[in-house]
Amino acid sequence: MKKTALITGATSGIGRATAHEFAKHGINLILCGRRQERLDTIEKALSKQTNVHTLNFDVRDKKATFNAMESLPEAFKNIDILINNAGNAHGLDPIESGTLEDWDAMIDINVKGLLYVSKAVIPIMTKNKSGHIINIGSSAGKEVYPKGNVYCGSKHAVLAITEGMRIDLNPYGIKVGAINPGLVETEFSQVRFKGDAIADNVYKGYKALQPEDIADIIYFAITRPPHVNIADLLVFPTAQASSTIVKKEL
Repeated sequence: MKKTALITGATSGIGRATAHEFAKHGINLILCGRRQERLDTIEKALSKQTNVHTLNFDVRDKKATFNAMESLPEAFKNIDILINNAGNAHGLDPIESGTLEDWDAMIDINVKGLLYVSKAVIPIMTKNKSGHIINIGSSAGKEVYPKGNVYCGSKHAVLAITEGMRIDLNPYGIKVGAINPGLVETEFSQVRFKGDAIADNVYKGYKALQPEDIADIIYFAITRPPHVNIADLLVFPTAQASSTIVKKEL
């Protein structure tokens, strides 16, 4: 029987790449995002390979999140895999000059959004006594770097929540794990630096991870035998040794 996966933040980057990877293997897809036109484009592309349903909502909006889940057609209600991918960084400022708006955006999306979606999906998995949740963390959840303060805090929270989920859902046989990428070449830096030209330099001089690299790892994690769970995985591009050390060619 074909499995059904729900992916948040599916309109770009890691989320979109994961949707493409899953579609190749015939997994039914529920793709969530804030940009309807992008959802329409990805649905059109992937519906040739598998069944696709899109949900247009913002994970920060509690009511919209639960309404979206309740609106799922019968054929998509039985969710086997949840990929909590929606997340972002806003600004790269020392704590004394960071903005409250940036802090709210990171906490609301990276932490509360993940919790809202999980809260809506977990009852399906506990009822079935099976399921697999993968939370997309970050190397920033392992190591705090200068000016990373609140973003790093939000990603440390993702790892703590992941561990808590794994403990609480253990009696139901539900797998829970985190995939924690280092530098991945996506729209991430454009969002973080609000379109500033500095974003163009983030991935210059070395080969960053690509969204497809992480999608491949996520697919590997969900296809392990029933007795195997990838609980926590940190992945860097070869050029990266830590959050602050990257070997760049001049």
